[in-house]
Amino acid sequence: MKCLILAAGYATRLYPLTENFPKPLLEVGSKTILDWLVDDIDGAGLVDGFIIISNHKFADHFRQWAVGKSQAIEVVDDGTSTNETRLGAVCDIKFAIDKLHLNEDLVVIAGDNVLDFSLQRFVHYAAEKRTSCVMRYFEPSEERLRKCGVLQLEGDLIKNMEEKPSEPKSHWCCPPFYYYTREDAARIPRAIAEGCGTDAPGSFIAWLCTKTKVPAMEMPGSRYDIGNLESYRAVQNEYYGIK
Repeated sequence: MKCLILAAGYATRLYPLTENFPKPLLEVGSKTILDWLVDDIDGAGLVDGFIIISNHKFADHFRQWAVGKSQAIEVVDDGTSTNETRLGAVCDIKFAIDKLHLNEDLVVIAGDNVLDFSLQRFVHYAAEKRTSCVMRYFEPSEERLRKCGVLQLEGDLIKNMEEKPSEPKSHWCCPPFYYYTREDAARIPRAIAEGCGTDAPGSFIAWLCTKTKVPAMEMPGSRYDIGNLESYRAVQNEYYGIK
């Protein structure tokens, strides 16, 4: 099993802080955001390598960071240099799979998430389910729902998923933590050919749940959103690590 970390964004809402520095390497507490994620997932003992999907502008930053890590980490440069030319999350996943000839189960997460809970539980959940799966959390705010991937569920199975709906059909949100079986990861080119959205990372799951059963595990803690400079300063003051 490999872990793909999506880190090819440009975080324009955090300028000037991230104009020449990648958001996942910002420090929160005693570590960078990426350190928190990689060190935690590594502790599950099920992932044997990490792949950072970066844009060309920030690839060297990630390579320098990876030198100091004990885990096996490979940085993939998607070749883009501006926010306007970005590939989009789903195309970045496909790019990394093609570039590295990946043919194994994948944990796919966004590299800019700060969490107060361990992702190890999700990794074990996915391994036990032996099917592609996601996480979910209850979002009471309709304003926030319109900016998220919204799930309709039957039990713990996704019946429908819609990215950034104008009229949300439930209060269940899908954060950017996914598990793809190797068989489902191989279906990404078909999903794109059939019109799957490519910008938001959840778009592939929105397509996949119409083809096969995709369960959703309830998130056991909180996710801190760093969307602008004010929220980044707030997280720095409020975050106390993984419980």
